[in-house]
Amino acid sequence: MSLQNPERETSGVSPHATNFIRNIIDEDLATGKHQSVVTRFPPEPNGYLHIGHAKSICLNFGLARDYQGRCHLRFDDTNPEKEELEYIQAIERDVRWLGFDWGEHKYHASDYFEQLYAYAEELIRRDKAYVDDASAEDIRLRRGTLTEPGQDSPFRNRSVEENLDLFRRMRSGEFPDGSRVLRAKIDMAHPNMVMRDPTLYRIRRQTHPHTGDKWVIYPMYDFTHCLSDSIEGITHSLCTLEFENNRPLYDWVLDELELECHPQQIEFARLNLESTIVSKRKLLQLVREEHVSGWDDPRMPTLAGMRRRGYTPESIRLFAERIGISKAETWIPFSVFEEAVRDDLNPKAPRVMGVLRPLRVVIENYPEGQVEEFEAPYFPDDPPRMGSRKVPFSRVLYIEQEDFMEVPVPKFFRLAPGREVRLRRAYIIKCVGVVKDEAGQVVELRCTYDPDSRGGDPKDGRKIKGTLHWVSEEHSLQAEVRLYDRLFAHDRPGTTEGVDFLQELNPDSLVTLQHSRVEKSLEQVTPGQRFQFERQGYFSVDPDTTPGRPVFNRIVTLKDTWARIMKGAK
Repeated sequence: MSLQNPERETSGVSPHATNFIRNIIDEDLATGKHQSVVTRFPPEPNGYLHIGHAKSICLNFGLARDYQGRCHLRFDDTNPEKEELEYIQAIERDVRWLGFDWGEHKYHASDYFEQLYAYAEELIRRDKAYVDDASAEDIRLRRGTLTEPGQDSPFRNRSVEENLDLFRRMRSGEFPDGSRVLRAKIDMAHPNMVMRDPTLYRIRRQTHPHTGDKWVIYPMYDFTHCLSDSIEGITHSLCTLEFENNRPLYDWVLDELELECHPQQIEFARLNLESTIVSKRKLLQLVREEHVSGWDDPRMPTLAGMRRRGYTPESIRLFAERIGISKAETWIPFSVFEEAVRDDLNPKAPRVMGVLRPLRVVIENYPEGQVEEFEAPYFPDDPPRMGSRKVPFSRVLYIEQEDFMEVPVPKFFRLAPGREVRLRRAYIIKCVGVVKDEAGQVVELRCTYDPDSRGGDPKDGRKIKGTLHWVSEEHSLQAEVRLYDRLFAHDRPGTTEGVDFLQELNPDSLVTLQHSRVEKSLEQVTPGQRFQFERQGYFSVDPDTTPGRPVFNRIVTLKDTWARIMKGAK
């Protein structure tokens, strides 16, 4: 049969769970402040999207969906020094993969450069902006501190005419990079340092991925963002808490220009996920210094990496729903994310058998050359759903190395000398001998089987505590299995003063097994398919797969093993 992974939505929570942002929107619609809801997702194209962005994407596009409004995708491309077409294309791909579409509403902040320039000239004409010749260092020194007011620039009181002339000459390329900036004229003694005459424009000769070499001056984020929102008719401008101090500047620009559309900026807590870094600068460092294989390394928290690892978009949306939206900064345990992944994959991933670290088993009383087949459903709890496959059984098998102990510890119910175990859906076997290599390592087990236990149940009713998964040596495939785990061993990497976040990398975040064995039924798998390896976890087929040589990525274990691992490390 052609095995296809079934698509099935699993939310586990109400799709309309209330939060303070929904309460604001509900009131705005009830009072007639707005007739519809227009949100936006405004990524800066200087890196790949990560799990933190996913929370914002789900929020903005989800609100637009639930209120029958619209959500814009707008690239905040005001810094050409760090922006690339590669990132723009990756962002579009990731948003679509996550399950959202902007339709005809894709924009670039650079689309508005001419209009933004006109707004800047209008502020100059209103004596609310001026050209400053001071160096960046001098501007910084004059800004003051949290307890001391700043000092006016010596260029602050230029005439409107002089400022207009200088600003136009800045645009024409007359001055070198960094020699002048346009600043808002607000209040150098303002208690909010963001309001102490912030920079609105700077000179920067850099080819822009969207506008080329048309511009040599570029607007700053705080000036661009509020005006872009206004131009697009955004009703609710949602951003994370680090922009709370910038809200007065957002409002000041729109108020001073007396624009009819004045969106409301609303802040919410960003996603802090344990064992994860979401700083673009640090993620870029991981890539450039080759601590990972690239932006799509399955250990990375980027959506590209999560997609390659095998996480589903549904599981990420489910996680976003479960953690909710609030103003309180909290750290979310990584186990909460993993649980959402398991809950999503459980009804989707067909069950198969794969032996990660094979130990050879020879069943001495099983006839040589004989092969039996056992019917094994892909979904044991719902066999009719996707049918089943035939699993061959023969004289020579493989089981997991960890399923055998020569000297078993207490409560070890798997295979040991003289002990019986059940092979899943097959027979009961008993270990009668052990073969070791020259170094004393166990390389093969000699066993016998009970012919009357077909299906795994003894006829005499004796109790068999252990049940093992297995594959036939002759009828299995060699596979490469990549066991991915958390990239960082520290719960909150990058937060310990004096400690380089690179020192907190988990040395066991990737273990590659070259000689794993999987069922023959997986011979024709294609990249992206997902399976549950019984007793092992959920796995996906990696793009590195070649005909007859599948490569599997571990998505997540069947239960949270991290707490046990970390407890043992202490």
